[in-house]
Amino acid sequence: MKNIFVLITCLVLSIAVTAQGTGKKPHIIILATGGTIAGQGAAPDRAGYEAGKLPIKELLAAIPGVEKIADVTGEQISNVGSQNMTIEIWQKLDKRINEIFAKNEADGIVITHGTDTQEETAYFLNLTVRYDKPVVLTGSMRPATAISADGPKNLYDAITVAANPATNGRGVLVVFNEGIFDGRDVEKVNTTKVNAFAAPNLGPLGQVYDGKVFYYLNSIRAGNKSTPFDLQKIQSLPKVGIVFMYADAVPLTIDAFVNAGYEGIVIAGVGNGNFNKAFYDAVDKAVKKGVVVCRSSHVPAGRVTLYDEIDDDKLGTIVSDDLNPQKSRVLLMLGLTQTKDKKTLQSYFFKF
Repeated sequence: MKNIFVLITCLVLSIAVTAQGTGKKPHIIILATGGTIAGQGAAPDRAGYEAGKLPIKELLAAIPGVEKIADVTGEQISNVGSQNMTIEIWQKLDKRINEIFAKNEADGIVITHGTDTQEETAYFLNLTVRYDKPVVLTGSMRPATAISADGPKNLYDAITVAANPATNGRGVLVVFNEGIFDGRDVEKVNTTKVNAFAAPNLGPLGQVYDGKVFYYLNSIRAGNKSTPFDLQKIQSLPKVGIVFMYADAVPLTIDAFVNAGYEGIVIAGVGNGNFNKAFYDAVDKAVKKGVVVCRSSHVPAGRVTLYDEIDDDKLGTIVSDDLNPQKSRVLLMLGLTQTKDKKTLQSYFFKF
């Protein structure tokens, strides 16, 4: 028995040494969409720039040493500022990501993306990508031609995270300014600073520093292949709009969305997803016409709860839990491809 144990131990050690000796690096594919990280300015000391000007090859050329981490190749999916991000590009990204993993073309994927809508893209992909391999979004706040451009460091860190085995099974992530954020919880919190992203409710999952990846938290929210949202089976997404609530607001936009045939409306309410009497009456009419209305909030952190100042059962509304309005729209669009049953839709917001 002892000899068998020694033999097995030697065999395991031999396999480990052989695997180490191969020195095979993970293959990371970068899917570029444009944004500030690919931006070009008139002068390095000026803030003005045009987003999405530089191709992925030039971005990779700015990060020497990346070849020590992984074998990196790149593909240009689009080249737009993220204010021009579209559902069509989301679908194109989702299709290519699922194709790459289905064909085992890469060990992980990094997406370069503008910061304005990066959180929406990250959450959309977190709900629709059908594999557990790493998908990491990153970008920059300064264009590639600026003094102290943050893009090369962010891209280097994102590749490092995507190449790390500990990233498997964590869903879609955003890496920015050395923070590692869950794609569901991350939000853009600053308009110009390089520390532009945070997760106001839960904080980062970890950090990447000097080529080392550290994870401190795990998200318990379901994502990726745990969701029912498989875009291969979905032809188009229902129209869902967002309406902003403020003091003395009038419900013209609610009425406009209803008249335009929108299937869902997210109210970016005040406080705990609250809105005034004029909104209440307009929402009541919209719900009675079959429109699904979700109460969210434009407060930066916290949850929107059921049955607080508004009786959701009576009004026929659902709540966003801790999703901000723009992410609530993403989930409601996808949810409406499955059902219009409010109990099921509400369960999505508590689960995903």
